[in-house]
Amino acid sequence: MSTFEGIPAAAFRFYAELEENNNREWWLENKNRYDADVRAPLSALLADLEPEFGPAKIFRPNRDIRFSQDKSPYKTAQGAFASRLEGVGFYVQVNADGLLIGGGYHSHTPAQLARYRGAVDAPDSGGQLQEIVDSLSAAGFFIEGEQLKTVPRGFDPEHARGRLLKHRYLSAGMEVGQPSWVSTPAAQAEVASRWETLRPLVDWISLHAAP
Repeated sequence: MSTFEGIPAAAFRFYAELEENNNREWWLENKNRYDADVRAPLSALLADLEPEFGPAKIFRPNRDIRFSQDKSPYKTAQGAFASRLEGVGFYVQVNADGLLIGGGYHSHTPAQLARYRGAVDAPDSGGQLQEIVDSLSAAGFFIEGEQLKTVPRGFDPEHARGRLLKHRYLSAGMEVGQPSWVSTPAAQAEVASRWETLRPLVDWISLHAAP
């Protein structure tokens, strides 16, 4: 396993160029750049973070274009997810703009969604989640996740945590960009620090809405 030295600026240039050349020929000609500048640094970073945050999966670079009108074959970002529970954990992404760091959950079954909504509705657990979300917003994270247009059926339309009840999944993220530390070994501590800030959200989901 190679030593993590940072995410090089070449990784961001790779995706800026891919956005303009999203075709198989260009990818094959530049795959060595992807392997050296994107995949290898991310793999080293995730290996160093695994003891604290769990094993990580680097997503496939290919897009699933079977049911999409956009037939561009490759994703214009490389994401990875560190997790101890399926679909619940910490996220990092490299794209042309820089680094994005996040956490939460993005997959669910009907039973998992029901547990999530029940925990949001309950005063104690729901109040805890509201405090976590408010704290993350104050720290500069954006709160996202697929949402219904209205509070789901069976809950008070004027529920105090109606916005959280609308979520079908819930995550928080921060677009870090390309600060000076991103291309240095210090990036490991910077990512870890932000993941630690996100840990209360991940822990709440793990406790109340695990798959």
